[in-house]
Amino acid sequence: MSLGTSRRIATLAVTAFLLCLAAASAFAQTPTPPTPNKGDAAWMLTASVLVLLMTVPGLALFYGGLVRTKNMLSMLMQVFFVVCIVCIIWVVYGYSLAFSEGGSLNAYVGGLSKAFLAGVTPDSTAETFTDGVVIPEYVYICFQMTFACITPALIVGAMAERMKFSALVLFIPLWVTFVYFPIAHMVWYWAGPSATVAAAKTLAAATGDAKAAAQAAMDAVTANAGLAFGWGALDFAGGTVVHINSGIAGLMGALLVGRRVGYGKEAMPPHSLTMTLVGAALLWVGWFGFNAGSALEASGTAALAMINTFVATAAAALAWMLAEKVAKGKPSLLGGASGAVAGLVAVTPAAGFAGPMGAIVLGIVAGFMCMFFCSAIKNALGYDDALDVFGVHCIGGIVGALGTGILAAPMLGGTGVFDYTTGKVGDYDMLAQFITQAKAVCLTLIWSGVGSFILFSLVKMVVGLRPGTDQEREGLDLVDHGERAYNY
Repeated sequence: MSLGTSRRIATLAVTAFLLCLAAASAFAQTPTPPTPNKGDAAWMLTASVLVLLMTVPGLALFYGGLVRTKNMLSMLMQVFFVVCIVCIIWVVYGYSLAFSEGGSLNAYVGGLSKAFLAGVTPDSTAETFTDGVVIPEYVYICFQMTFACITPALIVGAMAERMKFSALVLFIPLWVTFVYFPIAHMVWYWAGPSATVAAAKTLAAATGDAKAAAQAAMDAVTANAGLAFGWGALDFAGGTVVHINSGIAGLMGALLVGRRVGYGKEAMPPHSLTMTLVGAALLWVGWFGFNAGSALEASGTAALAMINTFVATAAAALAWMLAEKVAKGKPSLLGGASGAVAGLVAVTPAAGFAGPMGAIVLGIVAGFMCMFFCSAIKNALGYDDALDVFGVHCIGGIVGALGTGILAAPMLGGTGVFDYTTGKVGDYDMLAQFITQAKAVCLTLIWSGVGSFILFSLVKMVVGLRPGTDQEREGLDLVDHGERAYNY
C-alpha cells in the first residue's frame, strides 16, 4: 500500500469518526420522551378500581343501610345510575373540561380539545407530580373518572327517601357539567412539572435581552393553571373538589326538596346498620386508592397518604364515639361508622402533606366537629339532611382543607410544598397558606352552593323534585322502580 493511499484511508477514518461523534452528540441532546414505569402504572390501575369500590358497592351499601326498608333499593339504584351516567359523560367531554387548557376561560374551566378523548392513545401519557415521570393517559383518565363518579353520588344521601328518580336523572348531568368539572379544573389543573421545570431552567440560564423573554415564558407557564391552583391552594385528593363540593350541594338539595313526610314526628331509624358498617368498611378500604392513588406514583408520598388514611380515620371514629358517650351515655355503631367517614373526608386534602401525628389530630377534630354539626346544629336549624352529607362531607372537608394549611408545615411534621422552580421544598408561610386554603373553601362553597341551588330549582320547574305524599309513604322502591329490595 502506497503512502498516499494510507493517508487517504487515515483521513477518511478520522472524518468518519468525527461524523459519528457529531451524530452521537446531536442524538444525546435530543430528549427521549419519558415512558411509564410498570410499577406506577400497575398501582394506578389498582387505585382506580379501589375508588370504584368506594362507590359501588361501598357508598351504595352505606347509604342503603341508613334508609328505611322501603327505600333501600332506590338508594342502590340512584348511586348505581350516577356511576353509569358520569362514566359516559366523562369520556365524552368531562375529562376535557376538567383537564385541558381552556383558553380565555382557563382559570375556570378547560376546553374541548380532548372531547371524545381526541388524541388519546395507548401510547399517550399523563404527567405525575415528578418531572420526567408519567403514567398511561388512559389510566389517568380512569382514575379521575372514579372521582367524578363518587362526588355526585355523595349528594343523593341528603335527599334520600324523597327525591324522584326522574329528577335525579336530569340533575346529575347538569351538576357535573356546570359544577364538578369547573371545580376540578380550578383546583387541580396546571401546566405540569416538565413545563415548569423547563421554563425555570431556561430563565436561570438566560442573560441580557433573553432574560425578559424567558421570564415571559415562565409567567405563561405559571398562568396556565386553574384559579385555585394558581392561588397555591393545596388539595391532595379532593377535600374541596369532592367533599365540600358535594356537601354544600347536598344541603341545597335538602332545603329545596324539603323534609321527608313525618320528619321530626315519626321514627326513621336505619333499616340495617349491618349493611351500613359493611359499606363503611368498603369505603375505608377503597379510600386508600382515593388518597394514596392521588400521588399518581408508587412512591413515598403514596405511603405517607396511606398511613394517614389509617390513623386519621381511626382517630375520628374514636372521637365521635367518645363524644356520643359523653353526650348520650352510650357510643353507637352508627356513630363509629360516621366518625370513620368524617376522618376519611378530613384527611383527604391533607393526605400527602401532613405527617401521621398531624393526621391523628386532624381526625380527632373532624370527629368532634362533624358529630356536633350532625346533631346539635342540624336539630337546631331543622333541615332534613337525611344521611348527613352536609354535616360529614362539607364540614369534614372544610376542617380538612383548613387543617392542611396548618399541618403541611414542616415544623409540624408536614412535607411543606415543593417548589418546581428551585427544585426543592420552599419556605413555608403557615398564615399565608391558611388564608389561601380559606379562599379555596369559599370559592367552592359559593360556586357549588349557588350553582346547585340554580340547578335544583331548574329541575324542580321542569319535572318536580319529589313524589306525592302517598307515594313517598309507600316508598320509592315500588314507586320509582316497581320492585323491592327484599322479598321475604
